[in-house]
Amino acid sequence: MVFVIQQWIFAILAVALFALELWALVNALRFRADAYTAAGKRTKAFWGVLTGVAALLGFLSLPYPIGGGQSRMLFMLIGVVIAGVFLADVYPALKSVMRNAQGPRRR
Repeated sequence: MVFVIQQWIFAILAVALFALELWALVNALRFRADAYTAAGKRTKAFWGVLTGVAALLGFLSLPYPIGGGQSRMLFMLIGVVIAGVFLADVYPALKSVMRNAQGPRRR
C-alpha cells in the first residue's frame, strides 16, 4: 500500500517537474536573440539547447507508460536545476529588457 502511494507521488512530481521544464523551454525560445545579449546573459541558442536538454531529461524521468521508466531521480534533478536557473535568473532579466525596450506606457 505504501509503495503504491509512493509511486503515485513520484509520478505526479515527475509530471509537474516536466511541465516546469517545458515552460522554461517555451520561454527560452519565445524571446528574441538580441534580448539575451541586452540582458547580459548567454545566447538564445545556448539557453534553447540547455532548456531543451532539461525537457528531454524531464521526459526520460517520467514513469514507464509515458517516459523512460524506472525512477531516474538524477535526470529529474539535473533537468529541474537547469530549468530553475533559467526561470529564476535569465527569464526575469529578459522580461525586464523587453519591458524597457517597449518604452514608457501611455495612459
